Amino acid sequence: MTLSPRRRWLLFTLVLTASILNLVDRQIVAVLKPIISADLDWSDNDYGTFAAAFQGAAAFAFLITGWIVDRLGAKWANPIGVAAWSLAALLHGWAQGFVQFFLCRVALGATEAMGTPSGVKTIAAIFPAELRSTGFGLSNAVGSVGAIVTPLIIPVVASVWGWRAAFILAAAVGFLWVLLWLLATRGIHFGDAAGRATAIEDDLPDYGPILRERRTWAIAGGKVLSDATWWLMLFWMPDFFYRQFGLSGTALGPPLAIAYSGAALGSLVAGILSSALMARGWPENRLRKTMMLGSALCVLPVPLALSGGDYWLSVGILTLALAGHQGFSTSLFGTIADIVPARKVGRVTSFGAFCGNLGGMTIAKVAGLVLAAGMGYAPLFAFAAVSYLLALGWIHLLIPRLERVDGEPAAAVARH
Repeated sequence: MTLSPRRRWLLFTLVLTASILNLVDRQIVAVLKPIISADLDWSDNDYGTFAAAFQGAAAFAFLITGWIVDRLGAKWANPIGVAAWSLAALLHGWAQGFVQFFLCRVALGATEAMGTPSGVKTIAAIFPAELRSTGFGLSNAVGSVGAIVTPLIIPVVASVWGWRAAFILAAAVGFLWVLLWLLATRGIHFGDAAGRATAIEDDLPDYGPILRERRTWAIAGGKVLSDATWWLMLFWMPDFFYRQFGLSGTALGPPLAIAYSGAALGSLVAGILSSALMARGWPENRLRKTMMLGSALCVLPVPLALSGGDYWLSVGILTLALAGHQGFSTSLFGTIADIVPARKVGRVTSFGAFCGNLGGMTIAKVAGLVLAAGMGYAPLFAFAAVSYLLALGWIHLLIPRLERVDGEPAAAVARH
């Protein structure tokens, strides 16, 4: 028996809120960077090290979390992941020196790596093929709400109770989410966990079968190039506004919220438009690559954010760029669901995320070194401008034509 629409959308709502929590927990340190840096005496290079540690831990964890998600299935992967990263967020509230904070960032990065494969696997399981693009688009759009509300709420919490309270509050909300998920999934069997025979066949933490496929490397290269820019913006955009326009604390809230609203809008538009074009009969290859090209062009003007004296012009340019990123990301996740068999979705997603996080780790550390050297944001934004066009070129080079594998659907409908 298939899921009722009511139950499907309830589960999807919980998936969306998990993605919000995931982004809130990782974004707190970026929004409160000036405050925490003053309290713990961080340099730009120190902050770059923390950002790189988070990304590196997430990257290597992705090599395992996709396999874990495929083995556990959506029902148990989601609450285990949220509980683990909420605990890691909680520990930030007691971190004192450089080493303790570094370890907390490593723990948060490693545990948050459960979020992406769990979310993709859940959406692929509960939605039929014609609705998945809308699902991925909504997921990315609503997930961006975390980046919108964080600069609006977290500085207020920090100003009243201190920056440590922000981490503790975020963790408490995460534990509440776990309880709600367990209640909502009672009696549901998704049928997406690896069975015994499949486990024997595919019990390969080294991802051997996955790494022999060109589609895996196409996704991986696209993630390296596109995610590097996303993580640059996520970790360093608050610092850009502080450095360029002197904004900090609650003054950072409106420009950051508007910029990340662009990310949400880009996800939503890309997902809905993709579903509409698929309904009109557009083949996967034409659909995904057209959407990726349009999204990549939205990022090209990023260097112009450095040229204006009015920070609202910069906000507009960065808003467009973030919309472009999320449109690209939505299409990339849709591509995974299109061309990857259901039982491999978690691992292919995770390996792509692993590579994307390596790109994010590299750009995070490079940004700290570039800024510490007094070079400013110009070289960083120049890379960002062309990164998505390079990503699309790489995908097209490895997969000139995107098609479903052997005509089989990428994922099954969840059952209970």
